Amino acid sequence: MLGESSQYEIRPGEPSDAPALSEVFAASWTGAYRGIIPHLHLDRMIRRRSSDWWSATLRSGSDILVLQVSDAVVGYATLGPARGRSRYEGEIYEIYISPDYQGLGFGECLFEGCRNHLDGRQLNGLLVWALADNTIASDFYWRRGGRPVGATIEAFGAAQLKKVAFAWD
Repeated sequence: MLGESSQYEIRPGEPSDAPALSEVFAASWTGAYRGIIPHLHLDRMIRRRSSDWWSATLRSGSDILVLQVSDAVVGYATLGPARGRSRYEGEIYEIYISPDYQGLGFGECLFEGCRNHLDGRQLNGLLVWALADNTIASDFYWRRGGRPVGATIEAFGAAQLKKVAFAWD
């Protein structure tokens, strides 16, 4: 678990973080979705999120928070105004931690950093979507007080996967 001696920082992403974010994305998505998202679609999504993609996204001004432990970027979150119409104004679009750093308390720190960032933007309420088959993510949001408020289906080729919206007031 995260101890007092753990040196970490949650900060806005910078273009120089792009290579590390590409690696975090590949490792965390492989760990989270292998066996859930069809192989070809998952591999295509991972290839698409290259260092160049991250660099362009960071330069565009997108809200990206990074989790840095010592000198290494080991997690990230993308966030901003909620997509779609609902009473929840803020949304965490993605939140991922490198597999080697999962289960140590860093996910909770990054999640709370997101909440603080959205509060600072005066976005009331929070929404996060998770694939229903990703029980690790669903359990994480449930333990943080999120409750299911909706569901939809997302297609990955022929696979139809259920997504669940978790919300906080």
